Amino acid sequence: MNKLPLDELIVEDVLLGEGKAAVKGALITTHYRGVLADGSQFDSSFDKGQPFQCVIGTGRVIKGWDLGLMGMKVGGKRKLSVPAHLAYGERQVGALIPANADLYFELELLEVLTRDD
Repeated sequence: MNKLPLDELIVEDVLLGEGKAAVKGALITTHYRGVLADGSQFDSSFDKGQPFQCVIGTGRVIKGWDLGLMGMKVGGKRKLSVPAHLAYGERQVGALIPANADLYFELELLEVLTRDD
């Protein structure tokens, strides 16, 4: 894992999906695991046993997700390395995410719903 501070978002496709692509304003359903640079986990929908839903591209999640999930297709798996300025910046979040923390995510896109659906 990259221990140096990240300058920009790094998107790595682990498995390309075959389904509908995530677009701005879509309601997405995803499973994810989030860790810090030292490998310690701060959150996981897998552990909660329930996928996470959010509207993408509209500022309702961290900027790194809004940027990093665009174009991802259902069935795909992706890793995001999110620099602090595209995550929570100078804010500490709860007890597990310190200020100025780069965040690393493994994501699996389960569903994309748009206004057309």
